[in-house]
Amino acid sequence: MIIRSKAPLRLGLAGGGTDVSPYSDLYGGAILNITIGMYAYATIKPLTGKKIRIKAMDRLEEVVVDSNKKLEINGKLDLAKGVYNRIVKDYVKKPLAFELTTFVDAPPGSGLGSSSTLVVAIVGAFVEWLKLPLGEYDIAQLAYKIEREDLGMHGGKQDQYAATFGGVNYMEFYAGDKVIVNPLRVKETTLHELENNLVLFFTETSRLSSEIIKKQSDNVKKKNTKSIEAMHSLKEQSVKMKEAILRGDVDKVGEILHYGWEHKKAMAEGISNPMIENIYNAAMKAGATGGKVSGAGGGGFMFFYAPYNSKFKVIETLNSIGGKVMRYNFAQQGLTTWTI
Repeated sequence: MIIRSKAPLRLGLAGGGTDVSPYSDLYGGAILNITIGMYAYATIKPLTGKKIRIKAMDRLEEVVVDSNKKLEINGKLDLAKGVYNRIVKDYVKKPLAFELTTFVDAPPGSGLGSSSTLVVAIVGAFVEWLKLPLGEYDIAQLAYKIEREDLGMHGGKQDQYAATFGGVNYMEFYAGDKVIVNPLRVKETTLHELENNLVLFFTETSRLSSEIIKKQSDNVKKKNTKSIEAMHSLKEQSVKMKEAILRGDVDKVGEILHYGWEHKKAMAEGISNPMIENIYNAAMKAGATGGKVSGAGGGGFMFFYAPYNSKFKVIETLNSIGGKVMRYNFAQQGLTTWTI
């Protein structure tokens, strides 16, 4: 028996950062995101005996440990170990023996939510294998708790819910870890045009998003007015983006992205840097009307809205800078699991 799962990565179109505590607890956050056809994959093969083997094929890492109720968190494939520890603690109450193999289509620190999406995929594989009675909200919340509480990783809440639900979602975040996912009914022509005009660019750098997010959280705790006002503006941006997409006003997307990017940079130090500014300005000069760094900032992926046929000039310009323009498509399906 082999158990498999996959969960999609996401583009955060608007409101990014307002899902992070304590801002979301104090003021309520809102984000609009869309999942893309790049995935985190997990495969479980049950084993006889008393061993656990975890292999991350994209990172060329492997650990083999004795099967215990709790695995040591020591910097080696901790996301997988964290999922296992929580599953055993909350559900099966006994050690398991298995081989877990994972792969992610984007590198860590890419800004597409790769770490959280991988956690969702691994949780999904265990849910499929053990037939756990967990729905979409349960899986997303469990993945969030594993990362933020069990592993102590700073971050927001959107990635786990985007990976689990899939599609185009307007998400609301409140105190007490309350999350409301509102799937949007977007016209196919709007999605086709949006997909056609959004250019995804990998800077071929990565960053530790938790450091930027910690600065952002600290700014709210210290009542930094500039940072908090920036987050208010990003929450407003998510409403503007939702209205534009639902009405089919696709060419407003670039303008709304640019508005959000200008405010996002004010949330914390490290979100932008000279390399990112150079890339952004070059894309705008080539015909893009707006864009942003995907995720917390500092590096990883960027994307730009290029209306009509300006994307060809934008792509040519970005390729000349270095890095890589990536082909992609939107993905409507969230976490998917199966057994063979």
